[in-house]
Amino acid sequence: MYLAAILTLVALISIIGYVLMNGVKHIDFNFFIQEPSSMGRKGGIFSIIVGTIYLTLVSIAIATPIGVAAAIYLTEYAKETKLVKIIRFGTETLAGIPSIIFGLFGFVFFVILLGFRWSILSGGLTLAIMILPTLIRTTEESLKTVPQSFREGSLALGATKWQTIIKVVLPSSISGILTGLILGIGRAVGETAAVMLTAGSSLGLPMSIMDPTRTMSVHLYILASEGLSKEKTFATATVLIIFVVLINFSANILANKYMKRTKIEA
Repeated sequence: MYLAAILTLVALISIIGYVLMNGVKHIDFNFFIQEPSSMGRKGGIFSIIVGTIYLTLVSIAIATPIGVAAAIYLTEYAKETKLVKIIRFGTETLAGIPSIIFGLFGFVFFVILLGFRWSILSGGLTLAIMILPTLIRTTEESLKTVPQSFREGSLALGATKWQTIIKVVLPSSISGILTGLILGIGRAVGETAAVMLTAGSSLGLPMSIMDPTRTMSVHLYILASEGLSKEKTFATATVLIIFVVLINFSANILANKYMKRTKIEA
């Protein structure tokens, strides 16, 4: 097990190190503030960064309340009925579906049937469906780790079940919920196939959620697959890695601060 852990760490460091070594030297301030030109061969990735942020925020804003609410229902309210078993089975099945299937569904349903066209909204809704299983499962497992005595103590003091969930259970499981959120963000940021079919790959600054956009993962795929620019490919990959690391780092800081504040208030 120790050797397997070391091999995993070595593989991670090797991949990230290789990308950073080839990408950092091609990044400067202009790369962040300039618009891409010549299909991405020249210029920067300003609109692509904005599009990535927009799409990620939309997907998380849609998936988080639904996923957390579903986990609360399954953990705190639902009994082990046939309906609950079907919901759990559906959630686990949804987690195993290839992303291209989500993309085809989003293209047919959101882009064509509902008339949202290639847009941030279509991509955000599709990604929200993709990350729901992860968010539900991690939140559910986090809620289960809260000791039953916490709930009993709150109810004994006169709090309602809903107040107990909001004031006691959720704050105690916030780190697990944020873990699921981080995993969801990571999948949303790194998704390519589903995003191309729903949000498009248009170069240009999106002005609303009904505009198409190109994310960093899609831009990276197009640059690499079409051989447009090796330098821009590694530079975009480096920014994407930094973006994901910053999200994880920020989420961990927020979780630790929230946990400390919760303990002080308690």
